[in-house]
This record gives sequence, C-alpha cells and structure tokens, in this order.
Amino acid sequence: MAEDLYKELRRLTPKVTGGLVRMREETFRDAAVPAKYKVLAALTVVVVEKCEPCIRAYTKMAYEKGATEEELLEFLNVAMTEGGCPGEQWALKAYAVYKELKEGKEIKEDVCCSVEEE
Repeated sequence: MAEDLYKELRRLTPKVTGGLVRMREETFRDAAVPAKYKVLAALTVVVVEKCEPCIRAYTKMAYEKGATEEELLEFLNVAMTEGGCPGEQWALKAYAVYKELKEGKEIKEDVCCSVEEE
C-alpha cells in the first residue's frame, strides 16, 4: 500500500518527489570521492538522525558498493562518537543489517528509500 501511495504522489508531484531520487543518483556515484565512501558518510548521518528505513537502505547500498566490515565499523564509530549513547543503539541496527547481508539474507527497504527513478 505504501508503494502505491508513493507512486500516486510521484505522479501528482513529479518534480518534488523525483528530486530526491535524482539527487541520490547524482550524489552517490563514483567521482572525486568513491561512491561507497559517500554512502558510508550518509549512513553516519542517518544513524545520528535515527532514521531506521534510511539505515537499512544506506547499509544495503554500502554493502552493494563493496564496503568492508572494517570500513563500515569505522564509519559507525564516527556515528557513535557524534551520537553518544543513542548513536550506539542506532549503529547496532546498521551493523545487524550488514551482518544479515553477509549471511545472504534479503533486506526489505521502505518505499521512501528504495523507489527507483521511473
């Protein structure tokens, strides 16, 4: 149902709802800084901001872009340093997703973080 609502919203407001998708496509590509590091940086932000759907999405993106466990942990250390005790709890969510991906489990993302440009 949420995906249907998003598609309807996209149809009704394509310039606004599509903007975030286009920004992500441009931002998280390889350029002067490799894409996986930009995704890991975004992951630190969403851990501190406590956005669970984004944590799942950016952890999956980092994994798919080849981020190692050691790289992930270093970026999660940044998030925990900046987020304090709550940051640790939210970093655990990202680490759990990464471990599930390493075990071959499928990670379901929420609509806001997974809808592709049409």
